[in-house]
Amino acid sequence: MSKTLKVFIDGQHGTTGLQIREKLEHHPHVQVIEIATERRKDIDARKALMREADIVFLCLPDDASKEIATELYQMDSRVIDASSAHRTDPKWVYGLPELSKTQREQIKTAQYVSNPGCYATGAILLLNPLTEQGLLPANTAIHINAYSGYSGGGTAMINSYESDETPPALALYGLDFKHKHIPEIIKYSQLARRPSFIPSVVPTRQGMVVLVAFDKTELNSTTQAIKQIYQNKYQDEAFIHLKEHDLEQDKFLNLSNLNGSNHCEIYAYESSDQSQVLVVARLDNLGKGASSAAIQNMNIMLGLDEALGV
Repeated sequence: MSKTLKVFIDGQHGTTGLQIREKLEHHPHVQVIEIATERRKDIDARKALMREADIVFLCLPDDASKEIATELYQMDSRVIDASSAHRTDPKWVYGLPELSKTQREQIKTAQYVSNPGCYATGAILLLNPLTEQGLLPANTAIHINAYSGYSGGGTAMINSYESDETPPALALYGLDFKHKHIPEIIKYSQLARRPSFIPSVVPTRQGMVVLVAFDKTELNSTTQAIKQIYQNKYQDEAFIHLKEHDLEQDKFLNLSNLNGSNHCEIYAYESSDQSQVLVVARLDNLGKGASSAAIQNMNIMLGLDEALGV
């Protein structure tokens, strides 16, 4: 491709915006156009750059994304929103290409794409194939746990952890059962019953694991069949990998192993009596869970190789 494509990041000084900006420095077909620091809150200056850009990234708080979206609806701009503001909005295409056979094409032709949440990415990649194939009844009571590096909390949490000589070893949150990723997990995992979801933050900068445990009575299948479902679903996907884990060789699964990448690994474990199953997704909360996924979506929208710059 000879043409250089222009990208504007609205909110490029936040955690995700900075990551996208850094990754795009090495993208062979993209030029990031920037707004002067003193004009970052100038709506007219922002709108002018949005009109100039081939793709606009919104890396803003939810309310700010909703506010600027009302302006964007009056333009021809193509937009990727990194916030949770539009993830279940029917006007926006959900930016998880691996969700279904048609999702990639929907992203390619979309004007508005909503980038998935980091926890939601892991949960949906685990649950959607099981509900889709009828192994997991949609009304099952599902309990999701997850652990993430502190960068998922944005600039304030990063500063808090990195300035504290003794940060907490484990900090639970979402204890009101209202985590903002739950609506997209319900919608795109095809659940008929609201799951419980309690994430935790650990004192490492990035990395993530998402876990869902089942009693065998809740699943209409064997662990081997579950693995085959994942294999069939993701075998042609460059960034999603079903992995085997020999617990005799290594009893631990480190949440940071995929840092700096757009990859997600899926594991399935069972108890010795085969009565319980645990499925796990491992990913980088800043990679496949945020900036790398956003660039993957950009590449799809622009007709480029998905792996460029991720």
